[in-house]
Amino acid sequence: MAFEVSTQDALTLQAFSSTENAFLFSCRPFALAVIMLAACAPSREPQPSAQSDDFGDPISFGGRPSRIVSLNPATTDLLFALGAGARLVGRTHWDLYPDSAKFVPDMGSGLRPNIEAVLGARPDLVVLYASQDNRNAATQFRAAGVNTISLKIDHIADFHRASVLLGRIIGDSIRGQVVSDSVARTIDRVVNATKALKKPRVFWHIWDAPLITIAAGSYLHELIVIAGGENVYGELPDPSPTVSIEDVLRRNPDYFITGPEGAIKVRGDARWAAAPAVKAGRILIADTILVGRPSVRLGEAAVSLAALLHPGALR
Repeated sequence: MAFEVSTQDALTLQAFSSTENAFLFSCRPFALAVIMLAACAPSREPQPSAQSDDFGDPISFGGRPSRIVSLNPATTDLLFALGAGARLVGRTHWDLYPDSAKFVPDMGSGLRPNIEAVLGARPDLVVLYASQDNRNAATQFRAAGVNTISLKIDHIADFHRASVLLGRIIGDSIRGQVVSDSVARTIDRVVNATKALKKPRVFWHIWDAPLITIAAGSYLHELIVIAGGENVYGELPDPSPTVSIEDVLRRNPDYFITGPEGAIKVRGDARWAAAPAVKAGRILIADTILVGRPSVRLGEAAVSLAALLHPGALR
């Protein structure tokens, strides 16, 4: 997945500069998604209960939906894993996994959706990302009599909750729990394989101008910890803070994590020459397809990062 930002991407960034949290990690290109996140302040109010979604709206568990519009890449992945892919009648244009998702009608970015287009698909369930940009859409879909659930899937715990909730809503509670448990088992395997190993200190390089990294507000930070690493910016609460090269050098990470294009930029930027990790070639290339969204491939993402930080540990 290339880390390039086109002119159109830049316009999209401006248009969605007020959007929230890790929904945008789910979108492509990965680096652009994180840049968008840098302008976003996470909001988790009101707190959901077992019977409410992340807008605090009531969840309906009655019936078995047959026409589903999923406007969140993470929930689209999840609905396919739950066996409901054939029931999808709408997705975002970022939803390209699994391959079958490409055959579902594209309904745009997933933020501030076209209400008429979505209702024209005659859904009996709409799944939204719980950004304030989607608050009005959730209200309108509910007013039209469409069962609507809005979820923030920003952290690994959010994924597990979504799996169980969506399993119940689509009429397969057992499969929802099975999917959640399967991911949890893989994550536990990674934790057990790396917990006794030395924790290398890592800096996740996302973008150059401004310099953006990963911090505690992101599921990617959780994956670093699970994979047996220590995030040098793990004390910061934001998902993707802006930092300075001077501060990164002061923190002196053992490794840089980045994508293919990021590695080229780091190696070609004379300002990084003073970093011991860069001098020693300790630049790790993350699989951005695997780590790009907090969904059913979280376990695989943890395995891939552990393989970078601790080669051979999972054999």
